[in-house]
Amino acid sequence: MSEKRLSKDEGTTSTRTNEVIDTVRDNTLRIAEEVAKSQPRFAQAISNLQLDYIQTVKNLIQTAFANQKQVSSTVNIPQFPQLSEQVANQSTEITNNIIRSVGIFNQFGVNALDAARENAKIYNTTVDAVTDFNNNVLKTWTSYWSAQQQFYRA
Repeated sequence: MSEKRLSKDEGTTSTRTNEVIDTVRDNTLRIAEEVAKSQPRFAQAISNLQLDYIQTVKNLIQTAFANQKQVSSTVNIPQFPQLSEQVANQSTEITNNIIRSVGIFNQFGVNALDAARENAKIYNTTVDAVTDFNNNVLKTWTSYWSAQQQFYRA
């Protein structure tokens, strides 16, 4: 009779443990789902902020150069054509170099993000494989343990 009671208690404990594990798993998944829900709004807010800052910088540039132009024409500073042409050429060359650099940096950033995303997929696949392996090991040990217990009970 004590064997039946022990077996019943083990089943109840096992059921409770499974319920707790399921509850914790479900709660953890709910947290991940909430983070996933808020991510698009957060990304959009960051994007909007970046666009606002870019527009502010453009306005600052327009205003600063308009003021410089006004001061230059008011003060009537003499200009040397060769120097003016050289400054304009150097400005164009520097601008082109910066634009190329930004393009390279952007491509590097996209490649890094793609690699991180691929690594996350590989990690996910690895976790699945390790989980399957651990489940198989657990089933094997459980089967072996049950067979040993039955052998000694008999």
